[in-house]
Amino acid sequence: LLHYAAQSVDKLVCVIVEPTLVHFSADLAQEQSYGAHRQAFISQSIANLESNLVKLGQQLVVIHSNHIEPGSAEKTLSQIIATQHVTHFFANAHCGYDERQLIRSIQRQSPNLVMCLPHHSTLFDSHELPFELSKVPSSFTKFRKLVEHLDVNRNETVISALPPAVRLALTSTISLFSSPNDESAVISDYWGGEDAGLAHLENYFSHDYAFNYKQTRNAFDGIENSTKFSPWLALGCVSPKTIYRHLKQFEADHGSNDSTYWIYFELLWREYFYWKCLSLGSSLFGETSDHELNSSATSNLNFAKWKSGTTNYPIVDACMRQLNETGYMSNRGRQLTASCLIYELGIDWRHGAAYFESQLIDYDVASNWGNWAYIAGALNSQVNTQANKQNDAKQPKPKSRHFDLGKQTDMYDPDHAFINKWNASSKEPVLTNNQDVL
Repeated sequence: LLHYAAQSVDKLVCVIVEPTLVHFSADLAQEQSYGAHRQAFISQSIANLESNLVKLGQQLVVIHSNHIEPGSAEKTLSQIIATQHVTHFFANAHCGYDERQLIRSIQRQSPNLVMCLPHHSTLFDSHELPFELSKVPSSFTKFRKLVEHLDVNRNETVISALPPAVRLALTSTISLFSSPNDESAVISDYWGGEDAGLAHLENYFSHDYAFNYKQTRNAFDGIENSTKFSPWLALGCVSPKTIYRHLKQFEADHGSNDSTYWIYFELLWREYFYWKCLSLGSSLFGETSDHELNSSATSNLNFAKWKSGTTNYPIVDACMRQLNETGYMSNRGRQLTASCLIYELGIDWRHGAAYFESQLIDYDVASNWGNWAYIAGALNSQVNTQANKQNDAKQPKPKSRHFDLGKQTDMYDPDHAFINKWNASSKEPVLTNNQDVL
């Protein structure tokens, strides 16, 4: 996209809208801002982007936004477009509802703007999919069978120069990027930015980790046990096509097996949630009329205990403490903590999804909210709601994912090494006779 922009215009304004915790999510999460690890990863990623743009003779303009003034980013973008007589607008298409609303508003205000909005954070662009966006399959399996044999464009674009930057008047909401001074206060296994993401990618495929991925991916801990590509994928520091290109090169050099296929399989899961999020729009976040979200003293206390890792479900507490202290949690841990919040504590799933949004360094709107809705059995419940009401007796209830926490602990942390590492409660969990989905 940047290469195409360089070929199309004589001057270029490189802009990023700084991510912020929106009011909707802040209320649900009962948090005022991002956790320290998520904020540090974002700042590091923006700093690395700015550094790489400077090497190409450009500069990065940062638009600051906050949930107190939700329209400030739109207003500032519009001002730049108007004052600089911008003719072309290049942006990676986004599946998020708020992001798409921002783009639509820009289009309405500047109808003559040439818009270039390809889907570059996915393996496929929309025109390559064998179905219409309104007909994204209701299950991942159906989706996978339709797309897994499609060709993925593996061409690599090298950018050696960019058009010159434009001098802008700086305001309270717009600035040239300056690196914050408090990054060193957060110690993390993950450093934000394209350079760090590509280095991690090279390191991962320089070992034989990919050959064992299917056997190790459910581990709660260990940098080598799953790919850990997600933090850089989530912010666009590394694209899924770049990962796919590295994976195919690894298979060409060393051979393939079930585990190398499973890495592609997981990229397809991410792909599925992207297009599902795009097709559902705002309904992914639940019906707005359904806002009797738990506000009793008991549910507030249970939510606070879940957030702090003091529920007395040892595996859940260990996972939540890991999240709070690192900004990261394994995929298995996310499923178990979500199941606990929804089915053991009886709290609306959206509270948990919003808290994850505030803390996870690899937060991705589609994967996060899609997975939470999936665990809650709500992913497809908003589709054809009128038809469902008319044919309620014929409609099967959405399938939920209720995990037996004791059985899951025995399977994935039998020696309690992970639980002990994170100093979780030693009390035995209350076992329930639940469906156990692997």
